[in-house]
Amino acid sequence: MPKLKSHKSIVKRIKMTKTGKLLKRKGGQDHFNAHESGKKMRRKRRDIQSSKTEESTIRRALLK
Repeated sequence: MPKLKSHKSIVKRIKMTKTGKLLKRKGGQDHFNAHESGKKMRRKRRDIQSSKTEESTIRRALLK
Protein backbone atom coordinates (compact mmCIF):
# COMPACT_ATOMS: atom_id res chain seq x y z
CA MET A 1 0.00 0.00 0.00
CA PRO A 2 1.46 3.43 -0.94
CA LYS A 3 2.15 6.20 1.54
CA LEU A 4 -0.65 8.68 2.26
CA LYS A 5 0.02 12.20 1.04
CA SER A 6 -0.41 15.21 3.31
CA HIS A 7 -2.97 17.85 2.31
CA LYS A 8 -0.79 20.49 0.63
CA SER A 9 -3.09 23.51 1.15
CA ILE A 10 -3.15 22.85 4.90
CA VAL A 11 0.63 22.41 4.96
CA LYS A 12 1.02 25.85 3.33
CA ARG A 13 -1.42 27.60 5.68
CA ILE A 14 -0.68 26.06 9.08
CA LYS A 15 2.56 25.80 11.03
CA MET A 16 3.22 23.35 13.86
CA THR A 17 5.48 24.55 16.69
CA LYS A 18 8.00 22.40 18.57
CA THR A 19 5.54 22.05 21.46
CA GLY A 20 2.80 20.82 19.10
CA LYS A 21 0.64 23.94 18.83
CA LEU A 22 -0.95 24.66 15.46
CA LEU A 23 -0.62 28.29 14.33
CA LYS A 24 -2.48 29.94 11.45
CA ARG A 25 -2.94 33.45 10.11
CA LYS A 26 -5.98 35.43 11.12
CA GLY A 27 -8.50 35.81 8.30
CA GLY A 28 -9.89 38.97 6.70
CA GLN A 29 -6.64 40.73 5.82
CA ASP A 30 -7.12 41.25 2.08
CA HIS A 31 -9.53 44.15 1.61
CA PHE A 32 -12.07 46.40 3.38
CA ASN A 33 -9.42 47.39 5.90
CA ALA A 34 -9.51 51.18 5.47
CA HIS A 35 -12.39 51.59 7.92
CA GLU A 36 -10.75 49.51 10.65
CA SER A 37 -8.65 50.90 13.47
CA GLY A 38 -4.89 50.42 13.66
CA LYS A 39 -5.32 48.25 16.74
CA LYS A 40 -7.55 45.85 14.83
CA MET A 41 -5.12 45.75 11.89
CA ARG A 42 -2.16 44.95 14.16
CA ARG A 43 -4.13 42.13 15.77
CA LYS A 44 -4.85 40.65 12.33
CA ARG A 45 -1.15 40.43 11.52
CA ARG A 46 -0.48 37.97 14.34
CA ASP A 47 -0.70 34.22 14.10
CA ILE A 48 -3.45 32.61 16.15
CA GLN A 49 -3.71 29.15 17.62
CA SER A 50 -6.27 26.85 16.02
CA SER A 51 -9.26 25.76 18.08
CA LYS A 52 -9.44 22.39 19.82
CA THR A 53 -12.29 21.25 17.55
CA GLU A 54 -10.26 21.84 14.37
CA GLU A 55 -7.06 20.40 15.81
CA SER A 56 -7.73 16.70 15.26
CA THR A 57 -8.81 17.25 11.64
CA ILE A 58 -5.76 19.39 10.88
CA ARG A 59 -3.34 16.93 12.50
CA ARG A 60 -4.81 14.08 10.47
CA ALA A 61 -4.36 16.07 7.23
CA LEU A 62 -0.81 17.19 8.13
CA LEU A 63 0.62 13.93 9.37
CA LYS A 64 -0.51 11.55 6.64
